[in-house]
Amino acid sequence: MQWNRLSIGVGLTCFVALLGCIEHPASVPSSAAQDAAGKKQEAKTVPEAKRATIGKNIVLEIQGDQRRVRVNAEVCMRQGLLEQLMTRKRTKEHEAVLAADIDARELHLALTLAGAEPGRPVQFRPKLVAPSGTPIKIFLEYKSKGADVRVPAQQWIRNVKSKKDFHTDWVFAGSILIPDPSDKTKKPFYGANDGDVIAVVNFEGACLDVPFLSTKDNADLDHEAHTERIPPEKTAVTVVLEPVLEKKKK
Repeated sequence: MQWNRLSIGVGLTCFVALLGCIEHPASVPSSAAQDAAGKKQEAKTVPEAKRATIGKNIVLEIQGDQRRVRVNAEVCMRQGLLEQLMTRKRTKEHEAVLAADIDARELHLALTLAGAEPGRPVQFRPKLVAPSGTPIKIFLEYKSKGADVRVPAQQWIRNVKSKKDFHTDWVFAGSILIPDPSDKTKKPFYGANDGDVIAVVNFEGACLDVPFLSTKDNADLDHEAHTERIPPEKTAVTVVLEPVLEKKKK
């Protein structure tokens, strides 16, 4: 069963409250005497980031026109073949670089509040169709020797044969809802909670997947952890997901 959209009534209330009123910056005088203070003036006009907790370890952040989702995770594996960039804690840590103690259903909600639209997970029948959905850029933030580090998620994944970095962003596929066959009154199970949260190979239950056909057969896995670039296991990492939204026509 394809799940296109979560109910976001309560979440939208948080979203609207976050927007607030952002004051427009004052015009900068054209006098040459103001040039030296130009950069300082620009710094003052950067909108303050506003945050709202959507679920455990999941935060929606709004900064001006930019909306993103921040997920608290930790490094769970530094060496080996990969099926996931990030999994749910206590599920598929042996196949992922990162694990997060989250409800993937709440990550789905947060992404919709950030403006992303779920597409469709991979289809295997009647014919193969690659996952689709709003493109999502992913960055990883952590501390190394006391310094803040921010890198594209692709730098932690490389091709097994070419050793080149992972070459694409992800898409918000949106997972699936699986009814309980023994109790139709129960809330359907959100497929990504099995561990397929941010995949690098195709899974029908993935919340985020790659926008191309990628096998999950162990003998043919194409990607591995880029060990030298990944900090020690248990290192706290903030996974930042930024929807790539189409600009509205004026």
